[in-house]
Amino acid sequence: MTRFIKKNKQHIGLPPDELIFRGQKKIDQVLLRIIDFDSTNLTEDYVKTVKEISEFQHKNTVTWINVDGLHNTSIMEEITSAFNLDTLVMAEVLNTEARPRVIEYDNCTLITIKMLQNDDNSNKTIVENLSLILTKSVLISFQERKGDVFEPVRERIRKQKKRIRNGGTDYLTFALLDIVVDNYLYVISLLGEKIETLEETLLLNPNQKIINEINNYKRELNFLRKSIKPAKEMIFSLAKLDSDYIGESTHVHYKELEDNISQANDASDDYREILSDQLNIYHTTISSKLNDIMKFLTVFSVIFIPLTFIAGIYGTNFEYVPELSYKYSYFIMWGLMIVIAVIMLLFFKNKKWF
Repeated sequence: MTRFIKKNKQHIGLPPDELIFRGQKKIDQVLLRIIDFDSTNLTEDYVKTVKEISEFQHKNTVTWINVDGLHNTSIMEEITSAFNLDTLVMAEVLNTEARPRVIEYDNCTLITIKMLQNDDNSNKTIVENLSLILTKSVLISFQERKGDVFEPVRERIRKQKKRIRNGGTDYLTFALLDIVVDNYLYVISLLGEKIETLEETLLLNPNQKIINEINNYKRELNFLRKSIKPAKEMIFSLAKLDSDYIGESTHVHYKELEDNISQANDASDDYREILSDQLNIYHTTISSKLNDIMKFLTVFSVIFIPLTFIAGIYGTNFEYVPELSYKYSYFIMWGLMIVIAVIMLLFFKNKKWF
């Protein structure tokens, strides 16, 4: 299955505001989780209906609604209606293959980005689409599967960290995006360790297995760059966005995201160059070894050319060859051949041809 472009033929020609789930079902049941807080109070719970969460939008608190699973379009329609969202907003949320971007609407700002996580069991990178709907008092996050990637943010809320408890939905949005970008750096660092280790092996023992690993790492890195580069564009656009839902005091934190995503992007570029250099080193090393072998064979071939010439002369079938009747001719021929071979070896050695 392709990892770069996925397009279902059934979705071709559909209107952009059609509420159809465009992606793969990664969880059996949609889970709704709510965290409502201010500087002193905290409410955290799983809820079963959209009606239970819609009541929080009228409170003077910060409400974070997290939705795990996107395949149930009925629930998505209820959320759209309950929070008076444009159907285009939810259509973007349901399109998990869309490019990361930030879009302003009349009553909210939509942010989409790809999350990268390393699966410790399979040692593979998992990609998940994250959508954030930002309003004045409510932040709705949509994930494709249940996970604990945002648990550090929840812990900060539970432990009454002043900055996040006193901040609004804009700061909470920054905290979630910061986790996403940090995971970019972590995933790249894991791949980078393998690439740097490979360089040592490459110099000691270049073989076909090494070239296969280089190509595999290049494929994996290109796959990561497919998510990181659009995310960089999105975050730079977000940092420059003049939105009613992002306060001036929070803009400085979005500038920090620019630095972090740039670091992740630069690291991916650096490792891409390293892999290209390793590929060149491999071909150079193999060519050098081949040259050494060819030089060795050439030296011996050149030495045997005059010896073959002598042997060819005395291997002819002419009746009158002067030296044939001399009893020491055989030994003289061997002596001459050995002397010629030694002289040529000394000559090649003096020229430093081997």
